[in-house]
Amino acid sequence: MEFISFKAQGRSSYGTLNDGGVHDLGARIGSVLPDLKSYLRAISFGLLTSAPKPASGADYKLSEISFDPVIPNPDKIICVGANYEAHRLETGRAKPSYPMLFTRFADTLVGHRGTIALPKVSTSLDYEGELAFIIGRPAFRVPREKALEHVAGYTCFNDATLRDWQKHTSQFIPGKNFPGTAALGPALVTAPLDRLGDRKIETRLNTKVLQSAKLGEMTFSIPEIIAYVSSFTPLAPGDVIATGTPSGVGFTREPPIFMKAGDTIEVLIDGVGHLINVVKDETIES
Repeated sequence: MEFISFKAQGRSSYGTLNDGGVHDLGARIGSVLPDLKSYLRAISFGLLTSAPKPASGADYKLSEISFDPVIPNPDKIICVGANYEAHRLETGRAKPSYPMLFTRFADTLVGHRGTIALPKVSTSLDYEGELAFIIGRPAFRVPREKALEHVAGYTCFNDATLRDWQKHTSQFIPGKNFPGTAALGPALVTAPLDRLGDRKIETRLNTKVLQSAKLGEMTFSIPEIIAYVSSFTPLAPGDVIATGTPSGVGFTREPPIFMKAGDTIEVLIDGVGHLINVVKDETIES
């Protein structure tokens, strides 16, 4: 099943993709569960007996909605850095003994077909296509062998990064947290993904492939990431964990390739989705 968060007719909602359109779960469940995060929590706590069966028919055509980040309001966004060996080597980082982690804020997220902002204070906006997964059950100090039981599903992520701001210090936070600089979606794919490691991830800038790898090339697997992260912080339904980007990022190229206004950036993952965004100059509302 594919869950999305979206806007239609001036309201925010969530639902499932089917029959070429959207089945509006939010309109049916009402204000008790106003968003996809609360829906996942209700499922995890047994307040809903099960996820919905695929519905027939659609309440909206895709042309009638705009995509929000698949989880618009996560409590936590945790990202893994240098998690593909080729990417670690191209950045010159030491091999980590543990997952290299940093955090993002919820207001950095945009949805599928949304605009990635190019801040006025930077000329070094880089692309980073990634697989992200969404927590579906509370997880605290979970062993690796049980970790996947806590995953609701998978989606695409673009961890777009202001490289100049990232390099201000050894901490990544400034370069990763300008508003509207990360894309999450289009959908949360809940079906178990067989042979996940064989699936390809690809990033295209203006249709040119700049990143291509297999998900199995991650240094730290999804169960290892969950086990490590949940060892020090409780994870809740709706939390987002991004698993890192492959090699081929823009700042390591000669000459460097950075995104500019008008560019189209795509992240494609076999069996997960195709995330498309356009880059535009930042607009600041007073």
